[in-house]
Amino acid sequence: MEQSELQQLVEDISSKYFNRPFVHEARFNNRLKTTGGRYLLGSHDLEFNPKQLEVNGMDAFVGIIKHELCHYHLHLLGRGYRHRDQDFKQLLKRVGGSRYCQVIPGQRRQEQVKYNYLCKKCGQLYPRKRKVDTRKYGCGKCRGKLILK
Repeated sequence: MEQSELQQLVEDISSKYFNRPFVHEARFNNRLKTTGGRYLLGSHDLEFNPKQLEVNGMDAFVGIIKHELCHYHLHLLGRGYRHRDQDFKQLLKRVGGSRYCQVIPGQRRQEQVKYNYLCKKCGQLYPRKRKVDTRKYGCGKCRGKLILK
């Protein structure tokens, strides 16, 4: 899909489901890895991950477009446009947008646990990616001393 086709698709979805025009720019952004799209607050433009269209198909991609258009229209109307806002949740449900996008295999790195800390007192295990200063921090459950396992 070309940029002009994406722009037309977003404009069509905006007028059909939101009864409002989309007057800004919609574009693909190859640098997006962990998200399906994003709404840019400053310029009011929308960016989309082209991999979502390739891997998950047009139906999933339309759901992502609806999601980003919810952010767009609610922000321009001065209403709650964030994920936690009730206005956003209600509009997303009404238009049938997707709440989350599907994970693309190989896009997200697996986080490695390098350090395992054990509480001497209660035996609670704390897996961590970064080193913890055991003189400064203790167990969150019983305040016992942590040791590196």
